[in-house]
Amino acid sequence: MAGIYDNEAFFSAYAGMARSREGLAGAGEWHQLRELFPPVEGGAVLDLGCGYGWHCRYAAEQGAAEVLGLDASVRMIDEARRRCAAPGVRYEVCALDAYDYPPERYDLVVSNLVLHYVEDLEAVYRNVMGTLKAGGVFLVNMEHPVFTAGVDQEWVRDREGRALHWPVDGYFTPGRRVTSFLGRRVVKQHHTLTQILGGLLRTGFRLEAVEEARPPACMLDQPGMRDELRRPMMLLVRAKKA
Repeated sequence: MAGIYDNEAFFSAYAGMARSREGLAGAGEWHQLRELFPPVEGGAVLDLGCGYGWHCRYAAEQGAAEVLGLDASVRMIDEARRRCAAPGVRYEVCALDAYDYPPERYDLVVSNLVLHYVEDLEAVYRNVMGTLKAGGVFLVNMEHPVFTAGVDQEWVRDREGRALHWPVDGYFTPGRRVTSFLGRRVVKQHHTLTQILGGLLRTGFRLEAVEEARPPACMLDQPGMRDELRRPMMLLVRAKKA
């Protein structure tokens, strides 16, 4: 997915999103994801698909001794280095499947809004399992299967543009979905809930938390945010290496 994010027009539109302008405070799921972060003081953290680097900087602020943020997009890494530089934090241009995943290296691996672009989830799970230390945590935020199974990931609307309902089709057919995002056609991968959670269990992880993102009350007056209570958009998972 580096290609679309390195497209100048697309990246400019992405930069205009609230979560891009405001960081973690502009992400409707952050109040839930923050509670799932384990203690990282003195630890090593890997961020897979770090984007602007918000979670890398947060880990450093929580006392992590070493943080590595990876992203396949050159533009994303440039922004991360500009916006979220912090002591102990490094950023590298690298795709998820190109990293060498050193064995038992990290205390925490974070993957935020990237796994819905990945076809083979269990390959990622195996790599993460191998690079985590015993007792390490894998923290995931990805698009919810109800969202990725949405028809073009868009509401059915009335003539005045009001959202009527969210259409779901082909739920049990995983794989490639072409959707509209920020005015562009973007390829994503749909995975069922069974695939997402069952794959973690099959890889040997112990599930510690599974949550569906809900925007906080303080954000409900933002345009379109109340509609986010009508269907889940994101799935948050905390899994542990025994």
